[in-house]
Amino acid sequence: MKPDADLVAVRAQVFAAERAFARSMAERRLEDFARFVSDEAIFFSGPNGQPLRGKAQVTGGWAKFFEGPAAPFSWEPDEVEPLPSGTLAHSSGPVRDPSGKIVARFNSVWRLEAPGVWRVIFDKGSPLPPPRAP
Repeated sequence: MKPDADLVAVRAQVFAAERAFARSMAERRLEDFARFVSDEAIFFSGPNGQPLRGKAQVTGGWAKFFEGPAAPFSWEPDEVEPLPSGTLAHSSGPVRDPSGKIVARFNSVWRLEAPGVWRVIFDKGSPLPPPRAP
């Protein structure tokens, strides 16, 4: 896109992509999840925080989260901030456990890979800090 990209429209596209990405977990559809992962993606969610590199490794590493009838967690975006070029965007929001309690915050970077096609290139979740003692 050009530097004068319509950032309101870009932001809406990324919000929609992130929500659809999250819906793939809720609906237990690993193949839909994979469609949102870039071939070059890096997800910092491997064993001991090691990066999962590439769509195959990310999808393989996340397959365990798609086992069983209920999702082990959910997420939703509450922030999306695109670059002025409209080709990259950061998204962030809460991660909830099955009871709905917020347990972490996710941060993802999305790349426009074709007209209207957004895919995650970086993803990292951060647990919430423990509550401070009074």
